[in-house]
Amino acid sequence: MASEFSFDIVSEVDKMEVKNAFNQSVKELSNRYDFKGSAAAIEETGDDLVLTAEDDFRLSQVRDILFSKLVKREISAKMITYGTIEPAKGTTVKQTVKFKMAMEMDEAKALSKKIKDEKFKVNAQVQGEQVRISAKSKDDLQKVMAYVKGLDLPYSVKFTNYR
Repeated sequence: MASEFSFDIVSEVDKMEVKNAFNQSVKELSNRYDFKGSAAAIEETGDDLVLTAEDDFRLSQVRDILFSKLVKREISAKMITYGTIEPAKGTTVKQTVKFKMAMEMDEAKALSKKIKDEKFKVNAQVQGEQVRISAKSKDDLQKVMAYVKGLDLPYSVKFTNYR
């Protein structure tokens, strides 16, 4: 039996799920009657997506389609950042959608400090873009998980590497 148990707290977006949501959104855009002959589009540019439409109203509809697909794929709204609406080619407008790919070092340190301030019988270490929690008891780890889930953080968290 292991003498110490641990898990990692990470904040990341599954790129494959974003790709799947992107593909589903593009398919729905091409099939929807109200977008026939429209300049509405969703394009990939690296890790970001660019939404294009004729006007702000259509752009908001495209954004809603993409958002619904992302939510169905369990991508948290906290991990999505919408850029400003900018004029594009001709009379169209565009908007960039960015995804938060990892926890910032400052956020990891702040989370570690919050856990330490609660006086759990655990050890919290910042390891790059994640926080490693270790303890002698699985019950203590579960208490930390419940505590972190209850926090109102500006990013979503996942618990990985449970040992």
